[in-house]
Amino acid sequence: MITSIILLNIKRGKVNEIAEQLAGIREISEVYSVTGNYDLVTIVRVETNDELAALVTDQLAKMDGIEKTDTMLAFKAYSKHDLEAMFSI
Repeated sequence: MITSIILLNIKRGKVNEIAEQLAGIREISEVYSVTGNYDLVTIVRVETNDELAALVTDQLAKMDGIEKTDTMLAFKAYSKHDLEAMFSI
């Protein structure tokens, strides 16, 4: 499983609308509104890099209101949670 963190800048007045749209995307497990240089942070879990690429370039790039994204790939999880078990079908 590939975990990615996507940081998003959103057009003024569209944060709630975009956050709700993002929360409805299957590959996005969490959406947070945050303070600082970004408006939203998403946690993405996919099986392949191709799925991540499709999400970012096909879905997110076409959403009106997203101005910029920064995508980070997670190398290793330092967590007490069994993430594979939580997200396996």
